[in-house]
Amino acid sequence: MSSSLSSGYSFTSGCISFCTSHETLINGSCSGIGCCQTSIPNGLHTFNVSLSSFYNHTYSSEFNPCSYAFLADQDWFNNFNFSSPDLMDLPKKRLPIRYDGAPVTPVVLDWVIPDDNCTYAIKNRTSYACGNNTYCSDSSNPTGGYNCHCKQGYRGNPYLPLGCQDIDECKEDNNCTHVCTNTVGSYKCSCPKGTHGDGFKEGSGTGCIKNQSRVIEIALAGGSCVLLFLVIGVGWSCWVFQKRKLKQKFFQENGGVFLKQLLALHGDDSERKLKIFTSEELRKATKNYNESRIVGKGAYGTVYKGTLPDERDIAIKMSKETNKIQIKEFINEIVILARLNHENVVKLLGCCLETPVPILVYEFITRGTLFHRIHGDGRQKFVFSSWEHRLRIAAETAGALAYLHSVGDPPIIHGDVKSTNILLDDKFTAKVSDFGASRFVPLNQMQLSTLVQGTFGYIDPEYMQTKQLTDKSDVYSFGAVLVELLTGKKIYSDGRLEERKNMAKYFVSSMKQNRLFDILDDEVMHGGNRTQLQGVAEIAEQCLRLSGEERPTMREVAVELDYLRGRGVGKHSWVKENYDEESVQLLVESSLDSQIESSTMGIDSSKNQVILPLDGGR
Repeated sequence: MSSSLSSGYSFTSGCISFCTSHETLINGSCSGIGCCQTSIPNGLHTFNVSLSSFYNHTYSSEFNPCSYAFLADQDWFNNFNFSSPDLMDLPKKRLPIRYDGAPVTPVVLDWVIPDDNCTYAIKNRTSYACGNNTYCSDSSNPTGGYNCHCKQGYRGNPYLPLGCQDIDECKEDNNCTHVCTNTVGSYKCSCPKGTHGDGFKEGSGTGCIKNQSRVIEIALAGGSCVLLFLVIGVGWSCWVFQKRKLKQKFFQENGGVFLKQLLALHGDDSERKLKIFTSEELRKATKNYNESRIVGKGAYGTVYKGTLPDERDIAIKMSKETNKIQIKEFINEIVILARLNHENVVKLLGCCLETPVPILVYEFITRGTLFHRIHGDGRQKFVFSSWEHRLRIAAETAGALAYLHSVGDPPIIHGDVKSTNILLDDKFTAKVSDFGASRFVPLNQMQLSTLVQGTFGYIDPEYMQTKQLTDKSDVYSFGAVLVELLTGKKIYSDGRLEERKNMAKYFVSSMKQNRLFDILDDEVMHGGNRTQLQGVAEIAEQCLRLSGEERPTMREVAVELDYLRGRGVGKHSWVKENYDEESVQLLVESSLDSQIESSTMGIDSSKNQVILPLDGGR
């Protein structure tokens, strides 16, 4: 065998084996008869094996036809136990087989980082082979060099930069008796409560010893727990009592006792029509008033969608404030409103009086508002392509308002008729909502005496001057809704030309100039009957008269719209072919303009809400 050393020198070594017959072989021995071995020197880099015969294999015997040589681990070879059959076919019968079918022998590679010892290697950090969390040791090999090892508490390949990683000794066998805490490169032992000691097993520590006062500690701890539960229980009971007492206080302040008396006075029928909800029922229905349940927000408050235990959906209207002085009037009105029964009026189901401000509960209408169906605003634009559907919604709304004006004495005045207060159900049937708003409005006492509440563009000019809200105020606002249906335009917008900002004013001016068909919505023009369009436009203009006395009643409007739909009989005399020039001019140049330009007016631009002081009215 010829070899090359790390020092650069080469040498040749070997061994000789003789064998004359099968009987001379000694099984289990490799001492020169049939088998020989030689050692490998330290510092070996390469080796080359060659086999030769004294007589060039001339005297080879049948039991010894081949020669074999291999490099192997000394311990493995000692356990190999040479035997005579190995001379015939050693590779196939005795040696391990590699994955590719080749015979192999195990070899131990004893290696080092050459040339330097640890003292010099550590100084040159660029060539230093050991990674983090390691230490260096000089090699025992006579040729020198060094090896790397992971520090105690670490495991891995010390020759990689991050090869040595922290061992979690607490997950392996350790010397703790009870509590083990892993640390970087080590671990700690500790004792549980009620014991003392260092927590290490006997032989290396004291272990954990029970405290003598443990029984006393248990007794004290038990007594403390009982006391804590008593304090919590008493506190909880007091909180529940105070909460119940507060609910009772609100119920009385909001007229709950008076409402029960009214319901009893009107009989069982009223009790079935109006339900007094508890605050807990509404909290559960809205999942604790979750924001995802909000379906509307306005100047008056917030509307939530709720679901009752019987899976009915309801609309819960929470106002911001109310006037305690008018609470009896409030209770009287909700009893009246709950008894209303009209297919185009949103049903008031009940109320909750256990909160600082009374909560009203209505039937839930699914398809949103007429405003969003006309103008979009993030939703699908008007779902109907035909004029007939718009005319139907107008007629249904007029019928609902006529019903409100005629059902009571005094009549129920809506006070805030607009397209956002006209809802559409699953079949897109009109449902008038927020009726009686003029009396339910959440204003403080001072505002009630000095301000007009309404939505800009829909407010009756006569109401703004006189402070008197009448059924004809609803008629004016309904006329503005008709303008929206006819033109498809918002009733007021700062983004339009000055003359078109107020669409009701511009509509009346266009009618006067016989330009009706220039301002109609394209869908209305393409799908509408000209006679119907002219008739509805005339109704809208009559509704928008400045003087309330010159406006028709909602009953007359409803009858005329039914006539135009082909559902009524006769045309009514109040719809005139020639208009009062003075009234039209008054409307076009009404005092509304001067009020708008006044610095005393406040407008909520996000909702087009307007509140006008009335002290300076003409």
